[in-house]
Amino acid sequence: MRKTGVLLLNLGTPDAPTTSAVRRYLKQFLLDARVIDIHPIFRNLLVRGLIAPFRAPKSAALYKMLWTENGSPLKYYGYRIEEQLQELMGNNFIVKLAMRYQNPSVKDSLLALRDQNVDRIIVFPMFPHYASASTGSALEEAMRIISQWQVIPEIRLISSYHDNDQMLEIYVDNARNMGLDNYDHFLFSYHGIPQSQLRKADCNNHCLNSADCCQSITESNKMCYSAQCYDTTKILTSKLGLTADQYSIGFQSRLGPDKWTEPFAPDVLKELIARGKKRLLVFSPSFTADCLETTIEIEDEFHEDFIEMGGEKLDLVASLNDHPRWVKVIYEMIKD
Repeated sequence: MRKTGVLLLNLGTPDAPTTSAVRRYLKQFLLDARVIDIHPIFRNLLVRGLIAPFRAPKSAALYKMLWTENGSPLKYYGYRIEEQLQELMGNNFIVKLAMRYQNPSVKDSLLALRDQNVDRIIVFPMFPHYASASTGSALEEAMRIISQWQVIPEIRLISSYHDNDQMLEIYVDNARNMGLDNYDHFLFSYHGIPQSQLRKADCNNHCLNSADCCQSITESNKMCYSAQCYDTTKILTSKLGLTADQYSIGFQSRLGPDKWTEPFAPDVLKELIARGKKRLLVFSPSFTADCLETTIEIEDEFHEDFIEMGGEKLDLVASLNDHPRWVKVIYEMIKD
């Protein structure tokens, strides 16, 4: 009987909410050429000389706010999914969690699969939208490690599933459980990436040639991160029955002076206040589990800023985390 290894890949988290652990995490993360895609000399100077030393203490304070009795939510929910998915998949499958940055490492988890003598490996990134800096980096690292083995098994890579209907239904139900009538507007906030990375990923000279080039999925831009985000929003708003004036899209977590995906979510918050929108429900569909960008950036920072600007409430739709339906969605995608 053939045995299949399943590698669940998430982005990563520090091993502890301490300055030294966060500094290690930031170095590994930001020294990735797909994340900061500039000349290696300048990237090293920037990360080792400026970002890691000066950002680590501030980020460690935020991670302390995020940390729970179970540790990092991203890692905790990852292990919960690993356990539940293993039970669903059965004995002919071996499921292992890995983090692109820090632990459990991609190398260690892949070696654990190899030690189980798997005949093939399915690599499943835990982020639905394709971006070179996330999915691309994770898949490249898995392939780099496997390429060094003497015996290379059959490999299947899953690169994006931003429009998976069953997954999006969970977000819809989570939102409906909060009472849609309690809000006068809905914000779909996605992690931002530099526009230069959008252009580099474009093989069809389509990227950013018009103001609305990302707002519909075509054959030319089907792997564009921004276009996939807009497409996810289109599907969700259709399921929720929202009209165009009832929702907005924004991109968060901008870093550095370069132009990033637009519009910037904090600017959207200001615009909504100016339009008289006071009760906001925020979706964060680019993150499948609670993390710094959802729990701290949206639930704490966005909420505080929105209230200070005159808003009445800002709530976040729950992430998928270890929801049994989400585990079943992963199971179905892997089995397919």
